[in-house]
Amino acid sequence: MKAKVTVTLKSGISRSQGKAIEGALKSLGVDGIASVRQGKVFDIEIAEGDRATAEARLKEAAEKLLANTVIENYDVKLIG
Repeated sequence: MKAKVTVTLKSGISRSQGKAIEGALKSLGVDGIASVRQGKVFDIEIAEGDRATAEARLKEAAEKLLANTVIENYDVKLIG
């Protein structure tokens, strides 16, 4: 079973990396970008188990390692 875990900054958290990317895009001549928020996407394959167990394992992985839950949110989507 495959899954995608997306991690994004919580609203109100400083987005300094996004600001740096905005500046770089402008310096490269890419116009019209109003705002950038950076996140992380993890494509994960689960060895075995039912959907409920897989989702629980992925949430555990996100809580323990993939996301800093003080400043980041995460979303788990099972694929297939």
